[in-house]
Amino acid sequence: MTPLPSSQQLRYLVALADTLHVGRAAAACAVSQSTLSTGMIALERALGAAILDRSAGKRVVFTSLGQELVVRARTALAALRSVADAADAARAPLAGGLRLGIIPTIGPFLLSRLISTIRHIYPELHVALREDRSARLLANLQDGTLDMAIMAEPYPCDPAETMPIARDEFVVALPRQHFLTVRDAIPLSALAREPMLLLEDGHCLREQVLAACPTDSRIHEFAATSLHTLIHMVASGFGVALIPRLASAGGLMRDSGAVLRRLDGAGAWRTISLAWLRGSRRSAEFRLLGPAVAAAIADVTASGSS
Repeated sequence: MTPLPSSQQLRYLVALADTLHVGRAAAACAVSQSTLSTGMIALERALGAAILDRSAGKRVVFTSLGQELVVRARTALAALRSVADAADAARAPLAGGLRLGIIPTIGPFLLSRLISTIRHIYPELHVALREDRSARLLANLQDGTLDMAIMAEPYPCDPAETMPIARDEFVVALPRQHFLTVRDAIPLSALAREPMLLLEDGHCLREQVLAACPTDSRIHEFAATSLHTLIHMVASGFGVALIPRLASAGGLMRDSGAVLRRLDGAGAWRTISLAWLRGSRRSAEFRLLGPAVAAAIADVTASGSS
């Protein structure tokens, strides 16, 4: 009878599939590269089958069987984690561990206040954080390496269930000497002729801003890697940008040299939501965290407006 793989070997396998790089996979598993490589070789020998295509040189390429085993390994690890989840759910609500993901256009501006709020309300809850883009966080929810994520919608969040928490309105960031700064509020239509600065592909905020912009907007050819880079590009006169109010209230504008104006009329916004895998045994427990997240958001936006 073929021996069963260990959970650690399955973690090595999934990490390799996620990163396609031995070094990054080893770092994700908190082991050395040699330990991970030895574990993979031991797994192949135990199964009597090739998981990796060794003819690919230094590239990580899976055989067809290896690709199938990655899918099964994700399912197996999720099942193992559900055992611990069941034990957590049997204790007091929101006690024990919570692996929380958050997108980079929310994390730097909310986390300090959020963690303080959670520690005050749920002192027995121990939060492990991971910041990443939306697509990766959803993949982590699906493979069981995250319990919950803080996302921004609209965004296709399947296979996750989402709980809207707060509206995050957009404001206009302008260079200090821009002619529109004389106005207290600026309609979106007035920005159509201005070069609009965006984040690079892969950020959900990019698509949300594009959906809000007039159809004839001029999109600047250079894209920023982060909101901090974006706001400094605005300050340097490259163009204008729509910025989430949470980020502006959370310190994004500090010492930037750019100025903010509110949007006139209906404006535009994104929705900050909690997300977890649909059907999770901890769904009711996760919903209890909603008011704490909403309170932290309200604290940040209120302090930024004062």
